Amino acid sequence: MAAYELAKDKLYGHIKKTKNRSKSLEFCRYLRTLYPADVRIAIVCDNYSPHLTAKRCRRVEANNVEIAYTPTNSSWLNRIEAQFTALRYFALDGTDHPSHTAQGSMIRRYVIWRNKHTADLWLRTIVARANAA
Repeated sequence: MAAYELAKDKLYGHIKKTKNRSKSLEFCRYLRTLYPADVRIAIVCDNYSPHLTAKRCRRVEANNVEIAYTPTNSSWLNRIEAQFTALRYFALDGTDHPSHTAQGSMIRRYVIWRNKHTADLWLRTIVARANAA
C-alpha cells in the first residue's frame, strides 16, 4: 500500500501480505497520524473493492478524512500511478527476488532512496513520462 503527498513530494508505503478492507483502513489510520487532527486530509483512491468499503466507514469521516475515488478505468487521474511506474523501473524491472521478503525489502529501500532524491533527473524523467501518458 502506498500514499503520495503532493505538497512534500513524498512517498509513504507499507508492505502487506494481503490487501483487504481492514488493511486499507489501517493504512488510512496511519496517514491520519501524519497530520494534526484539525487538518482535513484528502485521499485519492482507485475503485479497488477494499478502497470502496471505506465509503461506508463512519470512522473515516469522523477523523476529518475525505476519500475521493477516481472513475473506473481512469487511474491516470491518480498522481501516485506515475510513482508506481518509477518504483517498477528502479526496484522491480529485471529482478528475480528469491522471496517476497527480499522483494519487500527492495521496495522499502527504493522508497527511502526516492524520498531523499526527489530532484534526481532520471527519477523526474520517468515520473514526467508516466504522467504524460
